[in-house]
Amino acid sequence: MKTLEMANHLSVTLLFAVVVVGQALTPSTFLTTLDQNRLKSVFEAAHPFTDVTNAHYGILGLSLLGSTVPNAQEACKNINSNVDKTSIASLYHASSAAKHLTGCKLNVGDVQSLLEGAIKSDGDVVNIFHAVFALKNLGLKVDNKKTLQTLEEALKKDDSALSYGYSFQIAAELSGSKFFDHIEDVIAQADEVDDKYLQFEGGLYVTSFIIDSAYKLGTKLNKAPTISADKVIKFSNYFLTRKHIHQLRAAAYFLSAIKTLADNKFHVPLAVTLASPVAVSKSQPVVQVRVTNLMGGSLGSLKVVADNAKNIGEGSVVLNKKPFTENSKDKSLFELNMLDSKPAKGFYEISISATPSKTDKRLLGTTGAIVKIKVTTTVSLEGVEIGVADKDQTSVPRSTNLQYPKRSANVLEADFHQKIVMKFKLLDKTTSQSLSAHQTFVRFTNQKTKQEIIFVAESDSSNLNKFELDVGARGKDFGFQSGQYGMELIIGDPVIENPISWTMADVKLTFQEGQAKTKPSTNQYSKKPEIQHQFNKPEKRPPAVVSLAFSGLVLLPVLILFILWIKLGVNISNFPVSLSAIGFHVCLAAIFGLYYCYWTQLNMFQTLRWLGILAVPTFLFGNRLLSGLASKRKTV
Repeated sequence: MKTLEMANHLSVTLLFAVVVVGQALTPSTFLTTLDQNRLKSVFEAAHPFTDVTNAHYGILGLSLLGSTVPNAQEACKNINSNVDKTSIASLYHASSAAKHLTGCKLNVGDVQSLLEGAIKSDGDVVNIFHAVFALKNLGLKVDNKKTLQTLEEALKKDDSALSYGYSFQIAAELSGSKFFDHIEDVIAQADEVDDKYLQFEGGLYVTSFIIDSAYKLGTKLNKAPTISADKVIKFSNYFLTRKHIHQLRAAAYFLSAIKTLADNKFHVPLAVTLASPVAVSKSQPVVQVRVTNLMGGSLGSLKVVADNAKNIGEGSVVLNKKPFTENSKDKSLFELNMLDSKPAKGFYEISISATPSKTDKRLLGTTGAIVKIKVTTTVSLEGVEIGVADKDQTSVPRSTNLQYPKRSANVLEADFHQKIVMKFKLLDKTTSQSLSAHQTFVRFTNQKTKQEIIFVAESDSSNLNKFELDVGARGKDFGFQSGQYGMELIIGDPVIENPISWTMADVKLTFQEGQAKTKPSTNQYSKKPEIQHQFNKPEKRPPAVVSLAFSGLVLLPVLILFILWIKLGVNISNFPVSLSAIGFHVCLAAIFGLYYCYWTQLNMFQTLRWLGILAVPTFLFGNRLLSGLASKRKTV
């Protein structure tokens, strides 16, 4: 029994994990028409295609979009004029570009031996890739068996993920089934980011090329690439975050990878996108979602259901298993009246599942897709009272009832012995319940100086908003400037449709005399005085006797050195009499002299300036001197 119970718990845990993963992964965007037009402009920018590399990627991108190449004949002439017939890479790019131009023939002469020579086991995998596809594009013969064997040997020396991406493309072209088994190992090298994205080192181009190549090989062999569903969706999420790419090569292969994932025999991720405004209100109660492939294409007849809608703040669930209605004009658009469930205001996450009418095992991310909305409401101000009371509460407050949006007809007067009090309630017009707003401010504006002072109005447990201004205690905030002020109530909240800005009344404030600020106001953006850097004043030097004694002790070893040289005898016959030797020692002596000057009169910046000048000839002379000594030793 315990084993069965544990198994049940494990099943529930695994099911929960799958739901959580689904919620985190399902793509929430796709390549829109606007995105495709932007990519089109990137590819068209390569026109007039005078560079064969840019011509390849630009024409490839336009071909993938189904767009015509501007001035195709001119483009063909430019490719023929600029191809380097001795470069394998140039032949590959030029032939690939010409392949996508109708009626464009590439005139490169006899390049069979050049291209075949690049297919060697000790060669670069990229060169093999370029050579194979250049041969194929030009209609030349390729030895499939030998090429695949050579490619295997080359991969032993370069087994990077990108090299395997090239090998998948070659194998797809030459029907090399052995390389299919490497797909799983290569995918395992991808880096995961935030548990939601997968990418390869090298960025968008490398990731797009590898994924596109893996599916091309799988399609050729009619075998699903060994990539798990969650990884396919993580790669898709990564691609969609980079859809604003403007780099030509990366854009071309990004588009190729997206088109492959949008339509292949094995894995097609869904994209569930919020198509209506984020805010849901009484005037706009319908939530619309669009369910498409990554290119925004239709996935056929679908049944779309809102599994639940959860209030993010409170965690309450307001609906379960409520189906969306298919839009009559757009089969990829589905609608749900959110307000039928009478949700309270706030932010919500709707978990969505989509089931095809006809079973399609290719579809991924069909459960747990998340769209976020906010339910908004309109509010009204009720029970608004404003008045003046004594601070010691010895008398009854003089209060006035106000009706929004009318302004008080009388000017309220309060001095530093009094306080201004105000209270009100905020009611939800839909439910008639009291609520509190995220932002509730009271702003006072001096009618002469236009100075603004802002305070916060607090609400209690019953959502009654209260505000009190102790005129005497708050005099400093006003600069003790007595006079007439406009009193304005400001209410705002992300889920309130009708934010409020209401000038309630004019108030005349009188502060204690003699405390007004006399400092003239200054413009904080005016030019400030220049800051002059000053060095610290040098400390007082010790007496000359101490300095001389210390200098003598420092120079004493030099004196001893000369005495020993005289006693032992100095052999200077080996000193090289050359410009480099003399120049080096002179420069070295100058550096020591500079140190002395730094000690006596120069500052650090002056010393560094002179040291930089002396360092150049010292290095040159020293290098020349050491080279000469080394050559003499070799001769000896």
